[in-house]
Amino acid sequence: MDRLAQWLADAAAERERLGRVRSTDSARNPETHGGLIDLASNDYLGLAGDPRLRAAAARALDRFGTSARASRVVTGTMAVHEELEGELCALTGAPTALVFSSGYTANLAVLTALGDPDTLLITDAHIHASLIDAARLSRSPVAICPHGDLSALAEALAGRRESRAIVVVESIYSVLGDACDLAATAALCAQHGAWLVVDEAHGIGVAGAGRGAVWAAGLAGADHVIVTATLSKALGSQGGAILGSAALREHLINTARSFIFDTGLAPAAAAAAAEACRVIAAEPERVVALHQVAAAIARAAGIEVAAGAVQSICVGEPEVAFNAARCLQESGIIVGCFRPPSVPDGISRLRLTARATVDPGLAADAAALAAAVVVPA
Repeated sequence: MDRLAQWLADAAAERERLGRVRSTDSARNPETHGGLIDLASNDYLGLAGDPRLRAAAARALDRFGTSARASRVVTGTMAVHEELEGELCALTGAPTALVFSSGYTANLAVLTALGDPDTLLITDAHIHASLIDAARLSRSPVAICPHGDLSALAEALAGRRESRAIVVVESIYSVLGDACDLAATAALCAQHGAWLVVDEAHGIGVAGAGRGAVWAAGLAGADHVIVTATLSKALGSQGGAILGSAALREHLINTARSFIFDTGLAPAAAAAAAEACRVIAAEPERVVALHQVAAAIARAAGIEVAAGAVQSICVGEPEVAFNAARCLQESGIIVGCFRPPSVPDGISRLRLTARATVDPGLAADAAALAAAVVVPA
């Protein structure tokens, strides 16, 4: 066996030893295999299969074809992209929006376009991998604050030597489902002349009657607040976006490598996301239903209800989490199994994700079974 093959074999053996083996298995997809209770996907409002989104996507396919065909700064900007950006602004209250091919590329864009060696990035310890990668690529010095620690954040802002600072948080965190204190964080940033980048991947469609946690905190349109978002969770589509001032949008168009050197978002996905924005604005009862299911899951699992859709059961060891998730799948329930390195604190968890279209009683029964599997009676 040559060196490269041996290295791969050794890495695979180490993953097996640590209980960190992952797979792409269509058997876990409830849409492919009927009868499974889906408490794992991020289709929070049940819009991915909504006939209105499907119709919008089909119309875009007929009009624009299957691809944007080029970068947005060449010939890849279509009317459907501009429509989507307008709908995102209408939903969230943002002054402008810029749409990307994914939430990952949006997060890469904002920090790499704004960062430099004279800009301190202060990141919460629980931010998403895309923001961690973006920070590494930004050429900026990085200070990592303990999760949700406003005192540590204030100290880092006050003690910085760099001319500029960017604070990076999530509105609702993806592992624990807990919420950032956006009002206090934004006030600290304003006090110290710093930008606040808020990843709303798990906030839009979930918080603030679906308009997002930034909107709910009264920060929509604030000059120093920048929002990133994915269109693949509550909006039931694909893609990402950055929301902020007109000056920021212009800067990103001219400097963000993951925008300039990437093909524009596929028109069908853009049209579906635009329709989702309209549905969320018109049907706030979907968000109410989502939180009712989340509360039912938390009660049945014996955990404190989290701010977001994700309700997290702490397990501890990776192999225990994996075995519990497998046992639940055999019982017809799909849950998220999050193990290192996907969990920022190193503690493995089962993630039970509420969705507006799941019956609360059914979700509660599944959650009770999940809790029993993790901690047998």
